[in-house]
Amino acid sequence: MKKRLGFLDRFLTLWIFLAMLAGVVIGYFIPSSDDLINSYSSGTTNLPLAIGLILMMYPPLTKIDFSKVPQMFEKPKLLTASFLITWIVGPFLMFLLATFFLKDYPEYMTGLIIIGIAPCIAMVIVWNELAEGNRELTAGLIGINSLLQVFFFSLYAYFYLKIMLPLFGIKGLELNITVAEIAKTVGIYLGIPFALAVISRYSIKKLAGDKWFNNKFIPFVSPITLLALLFTIIIMFSLKGEMIVDLPMDVVRVAIPLVIFFVVMFFLMFFVSKKIGANYRDATALSFTAAGNNFELAIAVSIGVFGINSGQAFAGVIGPLVEVPALIILVNVAFWLRKKYFTKTT
Repeated sequence: MKKRLGFLDRFLTLWIFLAMLAGVVIGYFIPSSDDLINSYSSGTTNLPLAIGLILMMYPPLTKIDFSKVPQMFEKPKLLTASFLITWIVGPFLMFLLATFFLKDYPEYMTGLIIIGIAPCIAMVIVWNELAEGNRELTAGLIGINSLLQVFFFSLYAYFYLKIMLPLFGIKGLELNITVAEIAKTVGIYLGIPFALAVISRYSIKKLAGDKWFNNKFIPFVSPITLLALLFTIIIMFSLKGEMIVDLPMDVVRVAIPLVIFFVVMFFLMFFVSKKIGANYRDATALSFTAAGNNFELAIAVSIGVFGINSGQAFAGVIGPLVEVPALIILVNVAFWLRKKYFTKTT
């Protein structure tokens, strides 16, 4: 029997639309809301949003069993394929899509590039569960991706934004950004929730046991991610009330390369993993890990580096809006691929 999304996750796209609408209404009918929100800012850092973004990252990180990471090294072919496609092919593919579709919209282009260098560590759990993939393998991949993001995201961002863009002839894009600035933002928005998640995971398990942690604590904190995401969207769109007329086309501009990315990454990873001998459960875990993105981190970095009013942050917010329906469709595609290429037991 196929698993189903919970009530909150099942209507995530609707909640995001409603949050966007609420933000626009607040920004349009309460002009002073801009000054109120910005009064809690220091440079490009807005305190309420910083808290919201950290809370957004915390629940998915608490779900990761980092003790499963070493198990990945028992499957070197799968690990190598996952690393090459997720961390080498994926960012470069998103870079190409961003520069091709959004060259005339440099802020959106930059935002999409940032999305491309942040592999998914949250919703991939949901997609994998729905598609009946390998839960343990997913946990191991998420653990590795989380650690790589903590240590290397800053360098990746600097490489693609400061080195690769000029190599591809992107002119007139002023990026006053340093590795230190990105590292500071990643340290705040990923490092803090990462540390809190590790501490709470192991301390609560020690005090209350695995069963209480998995059955009580995780279900209690899980909705925080969605609530914090919706809070972030409301705040951001309240500052962009005047964009309501342009919003549909902006969404489409960002959505097209994102959908292409999801589809290409999913099928590429699926058939590469099948080629090297993976069963259906392993191929599914690898494919959804490669196809998804860590939009929470992308939004946090975009706001932290470029500011809450930036097009980069706006592109990051559009990400989950597009990802949810696209990945739900890919869940059904995964079942079709299982019927075509695998027996149900594999």
